[in-house]
This record gives sequence, structure tokens and C-alpha cells, in this order.
Amino acid sequence: MGIVTAEQRPRVGHIQFLNCLPLYWGLMRSGALLDVDLYKDTPDRLNTALVAGDLDIGPISLVEYLRNADQLLLLPDIAVGSDGPVLSVNLVSTLPLEQLDGRRVALGSTSRTGVLLARMLLAGRYQANPEYFRCPPDLTGMLLEADAAVLIGDVALRALYEAPGRGLTVTDLGQAWRDWTGLPMVFAVWAVRRDFAEANPGQVKDVHQAFLRSRDLSLRELDEVATAAARWEPFDAATLATYFRALDFSLGARQVDGVREFARRAAELGAVPELPADGPQFFNG
Repeated sequence: MGIVTAEQRPRVGHIQFLNCLPLYWGLMRSGALLDVDLYKDTPDRLNTALVAGDLDIGPISLVEYLRNADQLLLLPDIAVGSDGPVLSVNLVSTLPLEQLDGRRVALGSTSRTGVLLARMLLAGRYQANPEYFRCPPDLTGMLLEADAAVLIGDVALRALYEAPGRGLTVTDLGQAWRDWTGLPMVFAVWAVRRDFAEANPGQVKDVHQAFLRSRDLSLRELDEVATAAARWEPFDAATLATYFRALDFSLGARQVDGVREFARRAAELGAVPELPADGPQFFNG
């Protein structure tokens, strides 16, 4: 566990995926990054760092939050999810989903919540129990060894536009969850370690407010964010603007209902512990 002192600057994680760019756009614009030590990495590594105490605040996949909720508090009203299509969490298949029973499905190694969602969907809605295996998230390589692949992030967004021309079926897992449950899907939340929050509530409040301001600024300027991102991403500005508008960066009552439903179904599979009866615990500094 990391050592917590009242003087340290918060160690804050940053996912280097497009879906998190709007949450950091305003931080860069305002200079708020100067008030934290920002650590950029993959979702897997940031998950591990926050749980281990090597980060104080940061994004964490919903699955890893649920597995470690006793150590963490959620930051209110900030998440990455969708209330319909998410565009960047996809199940790409050479076969109809109901025909995947007993077939091989490749799981992108950077995916946790998306992987579990795909497994729940195939088992619960399509009565399919495939043979799953993990491999690097490269669609061509995955489909050399499997009949379907679960992808998240930038590679999934690319697959969304490339797959139809290759005769592949793309199932948007955000939309699939919405169709199945009627609820939004939350893929990642922002959390603070309980020990850090207790020792430094003022700092946590400042970081939380900075993220909310950054998000709100970005939502007002999404076309500008997309234009800037298109300079270094393999997508044009219009594609990125459409993607950013598909994402839901809030964590209100409906999103929390979605979290609880996902947690309930995941706990039934033994994938996560059950949530307490009063639901997720939030930072209230």
C-alpha cells in the first residue's frame, strides 16, 4: 500500500484511450494538471496501481471496482459508459451469436468489464458457452484463431468501421446491454482510495471538481476536442465527434442502477463479490 501524507500531491491515473480524452481536455486547458501527479497508462495497469495503493485517485474498470469496493470510494457523477451504443466495446464475429456455443472466442488482453459483459450476454441471452482464451487485441490475429473477438478502446473503434467490409458482424456491447436490461452500461468509474480520502478530503474534492469542470467544458466544445484529437489519431474529426457524443460521462441514478444490475448478474456468476444492500459507496467530501 502506498504511504499517504497530507502534503503529497494526489497521484492521479489517466487512461490513454480516446474515450477518456474529454475528461482531460479541460484539465489541459485550465492548467489543473499542475496540481496533481498524472500517471498515464493502460487500463489494466491503472487498475492494478489504484488497488495496490500506487495511485490515489483514478479510473478503474467497473469489474475491478466491484472486486475491490472495500478499499475504494466512487467519485460522484463521473464515469465512462453509454446509454445505447458505445461504439468502442464490441464483439466481432464470423458467425451469428447464437452459433458461438462451443466455438472459440478471443478476449482482448486489455479488456475486463467488456469481457465479462460479453460472457454474460452470450450465456444469458444467446445460451452460448464458447471456449474463451486471451490474446493481444489485434482483430486479424484474433480471428485467425477464433470465431469471434471481444475488443475495447481504439482498436474496437477501428474494427467498427473495418469489419463490415470483411463480412464480419459487429455487436456493440453497450447497445446490447441496453436492449437486454433497459439500463445504461457503465464501463469505468473514477474512484479514490478510502485511506487517501480520509487523510486528504480537501484534495480529493479539488480533483473531483476539476474533473467535473473539465468534462463539462469538453462537452460544450466536443467538435474542437475532436478536431484536436484527429491530428494524432487515425480517425477524422467527424468520426471522433460522433464517438464522443455516444459516450456517457455521468454517474447519476440511472447509471447507478445499471451498476447495481451489472454487479448482481456478475455476482451470480461468481465473477465479483455482491455489492452491499445500500449499493456503491461514494466520496462525500
